Amino acid sequence: MFRLASLMLAAVRDRVSVCCVAVCAAIVLAACSRAESQPASQPVKVEPGRVIFVPGSPQLSVLTYAEAVDAPPLGARIPGRLVWDEEHTVRLFPAFAGRVVHIHAKPGDTVKVGQALAEITSPDFAEAQGAANKAASELALAEKNLARVRLLVDNGVAPQKDLAVAENEQATKRAGLEQSTARVKLYGGGSHIDASLILRSPIAGRVVDRNINPGEELRPDMSTANAPALFVVTDPSRLWLLLDATERDLPALSVGEAVSFGSTAWPGQTFSAKVIAISDFVDPQTRTIKVRCIVDNQDRRLKGEMYVNSEVQGPARAGRAVPAKAVFVLGKQHYLFAEEAPGRFVRVAVEAVEDRGGAVIVIQGLPQKQRIVVDGSLFLQQILAQKGGDRGVR
Repeated sequence: MFRLASLMLAAVRDRVSVCCVAVCAAIVLAACSRAESQPASQPVKVEPGRVIFVPGSPQLSVLTYAEAVDAPPLGARIPGRLVWDEEHTVRLFPAFAGRVVHIHAKPGDTVKVGQALAEITSPDFAEAQGAANKAASELALAEKNLARVRLLVDNGVAPQKDLAVAENEQATKRAGLEQSTARVKLYGGGSHIDASLILRSPIAGRVVDRNINPGEELRPDMSTANAPALFVVTDPSRLWLLLDATERDLPALSVGEAVSFGSTAWPGQTFSAKVIAISDFVDPQTRTIKVRCIVDNQDRRLKGEMYVNSEVQGPARAGRAVPAKAVFVLGKQHYLFAEEAPGRFVRVAVEAVEDRGGAVIVIQGLPQKQRIVVDGSLFLQQILAQKGGDRGVR
């Protein structure tokens, strides 16, 4: 019995050993299978500021490249608004109080210089004419008195000081007459008294706005009370384009610079303008700089108070443009990786200026005729940092 038990125990031990061997063999085969399914990582060589991969390294597949191109002009996109050319626009307000009795022009009418726009009955205008006539009578009297005093002085009857007083009075009356006559003449009055005041256009152009109705009472202080002008006459073939530029836009702007702009009213079409003035200060409320451009509108397609989007090409600038993702910052220095040879990359310190459109303008330090790493530059930097190739380079 004892021998039989010993034989049975030995058989069990043999079976357990076989199972253990089979399990170990399975584990080894699985590990080998995983090793065959995953390629072995290729070694990377690191030098100060350089990363070098062996040919065919799978790590190269994560890198993308780009060629540096010439930097675009220092342009800007600026919102703007079309307004009347104020050098060829007049806004008419009443010079005297009165009542509107007749309107001769309506919006859209083309008018000539001196053409009647409206007729106003104004007692104040009649009073101004009466004042001019009175000044003429007073001057005539002063001249007669001067002649009489001069005769008396010449005959030794009157003192010399009387002559000086008479001459001063005559000069004063003459100045008063000239002033009152000029005022009446400016608004079409004459030597006779007439309360009819004709409002005339001082320039040739088109009536683009009218804020006057028959029977309306007018006051001479309307221009200072923020009231709208009675008539606005302008030349719509000339417009101003007013741009609200920011401080960042200033390098692209200069007097004489060409500006192109578009309007939603004319999709797909581009219009041109030219910068004629740039404000000397920044608006403290909006933090913008006012820029004025002149627009030729002979075809009358553009209208006053249109909002537009403009583009200023700006002057050419030195440097080359690379994708913004290619450039990274360490401390205060900008860097990028350039491909010296297939699989060989060097980190280069550059002087860069951030630009619009996802590009960076490199103005110094960019290698010539070398591809730039776009995607993967931080991956290369990480390899440098981990393998000690970063020392003494920053």
